[in-house]
Amino acid sequence: MAVLTTKAIVFSSIKYGDTSLIVKCFTLEEGIKSYMIKGVLKAKKGKLKAAYFQPLTLLNLTASHNNKGNLNSIREANVYSPYERIPLEIKKQSIVLFLSEILSSIIQEEEKNESLFNYIETALIWLDTHDEIANFHLLFLLNLSKYLGFYPDTSNSSANAFNLLEGSFTTRAYEKLTLVDVDLILFKRLLGINFDTIHTISFNKKERQTLLRVIIQYFELHLEGFKKPKSLDVLETVFS
Repeated sequence: MAVLTTKAIVFSSIKYGDTSLIVKCFTLEEGIKSYMIKGVLKAKKGKLKAAYFQPLTLLNLTASHNNKGNLNSIREANVYSPYERIPLEIKKQSIVLFLSEILSSIIQEEEKNESLFNYIETALIWLDTHDEIANFHLLFLLNLSKYLGFYPDTSNSSANAFNLLEGSFTTRAYEKLTLVDVDLILFKRLLGINFDTIHTISFNKKERQTLLRVIIQYFELHLEGFKKPKSLDVLETVFS
């Protein structure tokens, strides 16, 4: 059994019994790891607090990894970049719950992926500290596809359609699973931008919902077993 100190992002926590949690984290050093944290829901003292294991909390962990596919254990934990505004703002909370559900379902590898970790970490800190966040989840998901290997090929972006299955622009606008007209215009506005230029694009409620469902469909086509998140409706309600 190896003892490791690593940064980690909490993806999910599930109550186990009356007093314990099973927590899934994306660690910087070893990818996805799951931990049993016994007694944390009743502990008044102790090193570990239940508040540490809220969705997408940024932690430093010292943990024992058994590498046998069993649940691991956490010896120590602390929050290395506490959120100041996410806990206080319902829109940001809704985004965090939505993204934690998606990340938990699509990232499964028990191996180091430093660039993906850094992308998620940087994006979350940006979300906490900025005001114009209505389109954050759209850009987060689209740019996440870079790290998952299916970011849209923009080499022919003047074409009049985008094939969601092939992930590229096309002149064959009549085919199934292609974006054309208004949907295409909305989609193209997100391509090639980063969080610091997100204020330059604006979508109304209907456009935002359309674009989110397009991106969800894009993920469904490119990730085997990807399911529409349960928290999608909540997110759409908050931003309506």
